[in-house]
Amino acid sequence: MSRDRGPRRLRRLDRRALIAAGATALSLTASGCVVVHGEREILPSATKAEAEEALKEFTSAYNKADKAYDNSLYADHVTGALSDIDGARLKAGKALSPKGNAAHTPLELSDARITIPKKAGWPRWFVADTAANKGGRARWVFVFTRSGLDDAWEAAYLTLMAPGDMPKFKTDKDGWAEAVPANSTELAVPPGDLSKDYAGYLKDGGDTFTPGPHTSTWRADRDKDAKRPGLVSQFIDKPLTDGDYAPLALRTADGGALVFFTTRYYEKRTAYAGTSVPSPGKAVEALTEGEIKQSLTMEFVSNEVALDPKGSGKVDVLGRIQGLTSAKGE
Repeated sequence: MSRDRGPRRLRRLDRRALIAAGATALSLTASGCVVVHGEREILPSATKAEAEEALKEFTSAYNKADKAYDNSLYADHVTGALSDIDGARLKAGKALSPKGNAAHTPLELSDARITIPKKAGWPRWFVADTAANKGGRARWVFVFTRSGLDDAWEAAYLTLMAPGDMPKFKTDKDGWAEAVPANSTELAVPPGDLSKDYAGYLKDGGDTFTPGPHTSTWRADRDKDAKRPGLVSQFIDKPLTDGDYAPLALRTADGGALVFFTTRYYEKRTAYAGTSVPSPGKAVEALTEGEIKQSLTMEFVSNEVALDPKGSGKVDVLGRIQGLTSAKGE
C-alpha cells in the first residue's frame, strides 16, 4: 500500500493540476461561455445545508457576544442594518455593565424554514424564518447575504413577524425561490424605491402604504410626541439603500414580492428656554456624545419587511425593528 508522496511527486501533481485548470479556462474562453464565480449563471444562492450552518454559526456567535456585551465576538456574522442596530446595543451594554450581561439568556432558534432564491450575480442571499425562545410568539425572520465565494454568510436583516404573516413564495420544481430585481416595475413600488417612499410617507403621509402599526399609527405617535410639556421633538427620515443596506425582494406566489429594506431617521428633542431635556435613560446616554442640556439628537437605523403587491395597490409593512445607533447632546 506504499505510495510515492515525496516533494517531487507533489510538485508534479501541482503542475498537472495547474495545467489542467489553465486548459479548462482557455477552452471556456474560446467557446465564449466564461462564468467567473457564477456572476452570470443563474444558480441557487446556497444549499440548504449551507444555510442551516450559517444560521447555527450566527446563533452561537450572537450568544457569545450577548453574554459578554462584546460586539467583536460576532461582528463577522452580521452586516448592514442588523450590524448597526445590535452593535450599538452591545456597545451601550458594555458601557453600563463592563463585566458582561448578567441577564443573558441564550437565544434558541427552532423550526427554521429556509427560502433560497435562484439568481445570477452577487450578492447571494437567503431567508430564514424561525421560531425563537424570545419575543413571544413572533417569528424571527433573517436575511443572510454574502458578496463573494470567499466571504462568510452574514445576517443583514432581522425582523419579527406575527405567525401567519409570512407569505407563500413562488418556487420552481426544485424548490428554489425567485429574487425580484430592485428596479422591477411589475410591483406597486419598485423594491429599490421603497426606502425613499417610506421615508417620504413618514414625513408627509399619502396612500402608498396600508394603515397599521408601522405606518399610520407610527405617524400618529410622532405627532403626539412632537409637543410635550416643555419639550419639542422633530423627526427627519432618510432612505438607506447602498451596499449592505440594499433592498432584497422575494417573489410571492401571487406575483407580488416580500421586500426587506432599511431607513435611517433622526429625532431631535429641544427643551424650552430655561429648561433642559429630561434624561433619556442610561442606555441612550451611553451612546451620546456631548452633554445633554438644551437638545438631544438621536440617530436610529430601522429595517422593515413589506408585502409589495403586483401591479397596483398599497404596500403592507409587516414588521419593523429599529435601534438607536448614536446620539449628540448640546
